[in-house]
Amino acid sequence: MSRVLCFGELLMRLSPQLGGEWIRQNTMPVFIGGAELNTATALANWDVPASYCTALPDHYLTKEIVESVETKGIDISRIHYSGNRIGTYYLPQGADLKNAGVIYDRAYSSFWELKRGQLDWDAILDDVSWFNFSAISPALNEAVAAVCKEGAAAASKKGIIVSVDLNYRAKLWQYGKQPHEIMPELIEYCDVIMGNIWAEEKMLGISVPQDIADEKEAYLVQSQKTSEEILKRFPKCKQVANTFRFDKAEGLHYYATLYTGGQLYLSAQHQTKTVIDRVGSGDTFMAGLIYGNFHKNAPQEIIDFAAAAAFNKLFIKGDATTSTVEDIKKDSLNYA
Repeated sequence: MSRVLCFGELLMRLSPQLGGEWIRQNTMPVFIGGAELNTATALANWDVPASYCTALPDHYLTKEIVESVETKGIDISRIHYSGNRIGTYYLPQGADLKNAGVIYDRAYSSFWELKRGQLDWDAILDDVSWFNFSAISPALNEAVAAVCKEGAAAASKKGIIVSVDLNYRAKLWQYGKQPHEIMPELIEYCDVIMGNIWAEEKMLGISVPQDIADEKEAYLVQSQKTSEEILKRFPKCKQVANTFRFDKAEGLHYYATLYTGGQLYLSAQHQTKTVIDRVGSGDTFMAGLIYGNFHKNAPQEIIDFAAAAAFNKLFIKGDATTSTVEDIKKDSLNYA
């Protein structure tokens, strides 16, 4: 069976309600996620065969977490068991992962301690047609970056499509290397790249004018320029998708582009004054890209669905979407 494999760190998100409420109530919600698991969850929910590979300690908490992941229809047979810690982070309710309020506690987790040669990529990639990872993993340390490169190279060698989400987290990348020193070596193996023009500047060194006008038309022009430069530098890449999410006085604005085949495709623009949970929106967008390509949809259909899915996630509490394909397509009509 042809399936999508998502590779990255499973995380526990502890989400306090600030103002001392979490102390008074003696409660702090815990959400199980991680960028790649969120993507796998969306794909499984949309009936795309999805597998998940991570590293976790072998203890009772892991057992309960993995059982929960399996109930979502995700293949968990490729999980590697080693080490002693599950990665965690703290994020106040309603905040964005790019927000300064995020506190990471990921050092020395099972995934953080992975080394080259530790994973059996031949077994992990069996029956896989698509390999997905994100820039969050190489941001942990140089050894994990090497593991990501090892996996992407193994997948590429087997003719498997490789995708990456260039999600940039300023509080990571603390091991003496800058993203642009690490990521290009991994991007060389990628067929599909998702990000935004500012993340691509940070990670790939493709500059965005400092005086770029704060208007949609200017962003679209830059999206095409950045995408064209990526395809020029990395000839294996066939698609570049960029997302745009802005908080404005009249509410949140969201749209996205897909550059492929020499043409830039633009999604509908979505707007809302209310957001329930920002976490996992980008991961859902990545899932939407994979979903559209998996079903060999036309580029415009791919970007329309990916953007609608990402926007829809903003109204769902938790790390991953629970919406069906039909829900997303129906709800998107209300916000365009």
